[in-house]
Amino acid sequence: MFEQAFKNIDDALRKEAGCASELDYAEQTSWLLFLKYLDSLEQDKSMEAAMEGKAYSFILDQQYRWESWAAPKGDDGKLDHNSALSGDDLRDFVDGKLFPYLNSFKQKATGPNTIEYKIGQIFGEIKNKIHSGYILRDIIDHIDELRFNSQTEKHELSHLYEAKIKNMGNAGRNGGEYYTPRPLIRAIVQVVAPRIGERIYDGAVGSAGFLCEAFDYLKNQPDLTTSDLKTLQERTFSGKEKKSLAYVIAIMNMILHGIEAPNIIHTNTLAENLADIQEKDRHHVILANPPFGGKERKEVQQNFPIRTGETAFLFLQHFIKMLKAGGRAGVVIKNTFLSNTDNASVSLRKLLLESCNLHTVLDCPGGTFQGAGVKTVVLFFEKGAPTRKVWYYSLDPGRNMGKTNPLNDADLAEFIELQKSFADSPKSWSVDVTGIDKATFDLSVKNPNGGEEVVHRSPEEIMDEIAALDAESATVLERIRELL
Repeated sequence: MFEQAFKNIDDALRKEAGCASELDYAEQTSWLLFLKYLDSLEQDKSMEAAMEGKAYSFILDQQYRWESWAAPKGDDGKLDHNSALSGDDLRDFVDGKLFPYLNSFKQKATGPNTIEYKIGQIFGEIKNKIHSGYILRDIIDHIDELRFNSQTEKHELSHLYEAKIKNMGNAGRNGGEYYTPRPLIRAIVQVVAPRIGERIYDGAVGSAGFLCEAFDYLKNQPDLTTSDLKTLQERTFSGKEKKSLAYVIAIMNMILHGIEAPNIIHTNTLAENLADIQEKDRHHVILANPPFGGKERKEVQQNFPIRTGETAFLFLQHFIKMLKAGGRAGVVIKNTFLSNTDNASVSLRKLLLESCNLHTVLDCPGGTFQGAGVKTVVLFFEKGAPTRKVWYYSLDPGRNMGKTNPLNDADLAEFIELQKSFADSPKSWSVDVTGIDKATFDLSVKNPNGGEEVVHRSPEEIMDEIAALDAESATVLERIRELL
């Protein structure tokens, strides 16, 4: 039933001129889903209060509740077509009254972890792109069919929502920023093995896939107490996201997975000066897939000791700084990070090896990220002691990866098993850091069991390195001129 409702919603959105892509479909579905969820949450809390003989104070005023404007019901429990808004009246109410009202919640909220703050953030970031009130009425009717009453229903909805995010990930070259393959995330979570009571962070949260999978992993641990579940809800997960669409989707995705008031902040993580990060800001576990190939402005680069325009390299510095001593991380990054010769890459590899134990490098095949041509590796490291030995695993599912042959959990089973003991195999080997060239700190994937891997870089990657070297040269020349 839910699957058909989602299909009907997409069919209706395709008729709307204001929605041109899967990204728009996900965004518009998200705000409506959020309001339907909020209504279900409020109704549940109202009934709980009534059973305890207490009065419940609703978050939304009566006229802005789902049951009033979106789906007013008659005595028979069915939609009351006489009082349900439609056409221009519906569109004008949503654009002129509903969105401004919900946007104002940011000022009313007592803090960023409250549901009120999330309401204000979400409706301050996005706009209603469904310009036809008749199409909007059609979509609302389908959304109203969805129920959030049981864990089974939430579980099914979260799967359907994940499928929508996956479609976004396939909708262009930058899809990887919205969708990291879930089998890869699950493998990363299993290797890092977070524990109840640890604080888990993703500073490039995207659609919150890492936090959702970590939540699923932890809530399925045996013998959890009520206190453990409260800790998972309120004191475990946090994230930051720069892009408005990803921020909204992250909130909705975490809610559907069962986290009522996700602690996601809408901000440019890299605008934070590393020197300002204190012990109270640090985390036990970091799980992330920072955006590749982005370029940050000079003023943002000033926040980092190793200055570079490459977004992923700035994020890696941020993650190292944000880890507590003994903290563990699993971070996806372009494989060219291991061998690039520009000063920033060399300096960053040196920092990583000297301040952390980079114990594992998972080399992912091309096509792991659908819609993105870059080859990636996953870096697993622990902060506080230098690297002595790096264990490599070259993932080879034995087939070409793509939309019809995506990565699956079985592909990663051997990696997870061998990693426990850092065992050698035809696909895995260890490298002693004493043998690494101290001039370059080159960490290239070179499988001694199958010959040296030749990394063919894409034209974009070659151009990126040329641009990085040009920027370095320009900086040097600038300094020389200053001295002269």
